[in-house]
Amino acid sequence: MAKVLILGGGFGGVVAAEALAQQLGDEHEIILVSRTRRFLFYPALVRLAFGKCEPDDVSFDLRQTMLNRRVNFIEAEVAQIDPQERKVILAFGEFEGSLHYDYLIFALGRRLATEKVSGFFEHAHHLLDVDSALRFAEAIRGFSGGRAVIGQCPDARLPVPVYETAFALAKLVRENGDPAAVRITVVSPTTMESEFGDEKMAALVYQGLMKQGIEFLPNFPINRIAASVVSTDKGHDLDYNLLMLLPPFRGSSAISHLGVTDDSGYVNVDWTMKVIGAERIYAVGDCVNFAGPKMGHMAVNQAQVAAANLAAEIAGHEPTTHYDHDLMMVLDVAGGDSIYFHKDLWSSDPASVRHGRFWNWAKRVHEKYWEATHT
Repeated sequence: MAKVLILGGGFGGVVAAEALAQQLGDEHEIILVSRTRRFLFYPALVRLAFGKCEPDDVSFDLRQTMLNRRVNFIEAEVAQIDPQERKVILAFGEFEGSLHYDYLIFALGRRLATEKVSGFFEHAHHLLDVDSALRFAEAIRGFSGGRAVIGQCPDARLPVPVYETAFALAKLVRENGDPAAVRITVVSPTTMESEFGDEKMAALVYQGLMKQGIEFLPNFPINRIAASVVSTDKGHDLDYNLLMLLPPFRGSSAISHLGVTDDSGYVNVDWTMKVIGAERIYAVGDCVNFAGPKMGHMAVNQAQVAAANLAAEIAGHEPTTHYDHDLMMVLDVAGGDSIYFHKDLWSSDPASVRHGRFWNWAKRVHEKYWEATHT
């Protein structure tokens, strides 16, 4: 019997655990380790901040969900991985000490690198957990006029919540406030084309911003935040009265000592999701070293590939399932419309872009389906 250890309770870890439970049955032991027993559906945090759903709608109990799928669950912090001894050191949870494994899936995501932006935690709101989304909701309710700055810092690589927040705020001001008293500015560390990797998608989003009277400021890499102003390293300043920023990210420190990451700490993997330079270890989700934005659907696809190949290894076969790195998103804009975008990031083929109310509906249906099938 093999012991499979999965580190991380996000999209990648949960889907990998579910897929392995289906493929391996009861013959092998599967353990999921997460720092918290609550799974968080990150794409819904913008809606939570604007009062379109409740906290219970964006999370569920991970322990019970895993037990229902015959997966053991441990709530603990991952301190270190020892691939030579095939063990993981756990701390600060219900289990502390060494946990042996035969195969490992690393899905710990990425860490906030707020040390790269002075004043971030003191002054900026973000949308990376429930409490922060609720605090931003309070700030929105207290925002009656002035400039709202919405954006991401360098190395955030997460454009969708930025633009959805800007559109949602413009709608709220238009319906309940004084549009003439509010100025909404979206800031990008690069360009919109760079964020989405496609000119057509960028053009549609830009048109939506202009239609709603939202300013767009490209090439504004924020590295310092004060009580009422954000600044770049070149001394460019922007005043604000309301601020929501996504911080820089880096790879997880739990694997950085193994020499299998790039300079930013993201894990190097091949097309089968096996970690390059480490035996019996796969990596999935935000922790991997792939170009482009880091999205939940990518973690899901990577987890399914890793699970298939790991199951093949246990059965004595070579891993043959390959991951295709594509970007797919639905971005909520104004008036109930959404933009659907799909692009293969490993080819030169043109992207598929659709625009209309159907995609907003489809996105809500997908969220409900995920909640119903994972609780």
